[in-house]
Amino acid sequence: MSFLNSLLIWPDRLLPSVLMLLLIAVPFLYAARGPMHALIRSASRSVSNPLRLGARWLVDAALRLRNRNRQVLFAHGSHEVKQTIEREFERVTTLVQRDLEGYPVLQRKLMDEIIRIEEDYKKTAEVPLPPPDWVKAIEAIAKIKTSSDGVVEHILVEIRDSLDKIYQKVVSEYRDAYQKRHHILKGFLPFWRSVSQTLTQVDRNISSLQVSAAKIDANVLKLENISARGNDAAHALASSASTQFFVAGMVMLIAFGGAYVNFKLIALPMSAMVGGGDYITQNLQASEVAALVIILFETLMGLFLMETLRFTSLFPFGNITEKMRRRLMWASLAILLVLAGVEVALAVMRDTIISADVALKQQLGSAAGAVHAEAGWVTRIPTFGQMILGFTLPFALAFVAIPLESFINSGRTVIGTVLEMALQGLAFVLRLTANVAKETGRFMVMLYDVLIFAPLAIERWVGTYREGAARRNKLRPVPSLKRASGSEEAI
Repeated sequence: MSFLNSLLIWPDRLLPSVLMLLLIAVPFLYAARGPMHALIRSASRSVSNPLRLGARWLVDAALRLRNRNRQVLFAHGSHEVKQTIEREFERVTTLVQRDLEGYPVLQRKLMDEIIRIEEDYKKTAEVPLPPPDWVKAIEAIAKIKTSSDGVVEHILVEIRDSLDKIYQKVVSEYRDAYQKRHHILKGFLPFWRSVSQTLTQVDRNISSLQVSAAKIDANVLKLENISARGNDAAHALASSASTQFFVAGMVMLIAFGGAYVNFKLIALPMSAMVGGGDYITQNLQASEVAALVIILFETLMGLFLMETLRFTSLFPFGNITEKMRRRLMWASLAILLVLAGVEVALAVMRDTIISADVALKQQLGSAAGAVHAEAGWVTRIPTFGQMILGFTLPFALAFVAIPLESFINSGRTVIGTVLEMALQGLAFVLRLTANVAKETGRFMVMLYDVLIFAPLAIERWVGTYREGAARRNKLRPVPSLKRASGSEEAI
């Protein structure tokens, strides 16, 4: 404040002093108008131009990142669709080999049986003709006129009785033959039922093949759209990746919750194994680190198990042989079982430690008799629950590999999109700041001119006066030129 007072002409009168200083500085500011304008513009450009260059670089980086994200997105989407098509073809192949491989043999058998049944039906439909030799004799006898001769009547009666016997015998034989044929046809009913069931199953399998074929067609069409690299396919893949990312993230959060429960389950008994008083840092116990290592090791074995079972493809296990893959699978499963057994033992130890601690506190509180009074099978329920959790949580953590793979694959696209938006937003901020700096320079130039408005007004008035005088001089005639021309004419 004393320094400002020293600059004032009248320290006790601020406003007149400032006005007087401004009047004194106006001529100097007017004289330095050109250099000051150049300085202000240069300072404005020195701020705005780097910001514009930075914004342009960020926009180019965002475009490169977008192109890279599109390439990764199309490659990942194409790979997933190809895997889906391969699985559908494998399912169709299995269905054909399992259910439709014997269809030609079945068809041939059906045709043979149908032909045989048709022949039997034709045989049952045939009616044998009567013998032609004795039919004529019967017609001749039937034409004999009835007379009173008893011999003829007796012969006719005998012939009629014989014909009745023969007719009954023939009818009986035909009935037996038809009964046998119908019995044969009745024996084909179970076969027809079996054929009907087989054909129904074949129809169901063919319907399943049609559904699989429709899925394959849809996936092939989707693959064609991805290969075309259109915007619609890119938006669809980005939306699918975002959905997978958030769903996998939710599953991972649930898995972290299970891992935390598992950590709390084995952290206390681990202090009895590695020492409860050992500290790695000031607040980090060695037992907690050991429990965390066991959980991470269980997760690692779960990753290897899921990888060898071909549920995931995080590691390049496709280079190893099938025999080695099976060995690695059994080794991972065995280690996981051992770790689960260790957690069961630690759960029992934890319950023992807690019971001993409670008993000690009750003994110190002169309530030792209450311990024996409350002991029973009910108090063992928490122990059984801890044992079950200790055995199942490692296997539950093993399945984290599936959402982890989805989280990693979709996270590449989502994080790339977020980075692209961040770069574009930062480029917008830099461009806006550059425009603000440029407009600030213009404002400072105008403000500088406002401070020296009086000299500028005088300069403008003088300039206007000079322009008017020059214009009047151009319009006024020159006398010397007229005189010179008159003398030349006289000569």
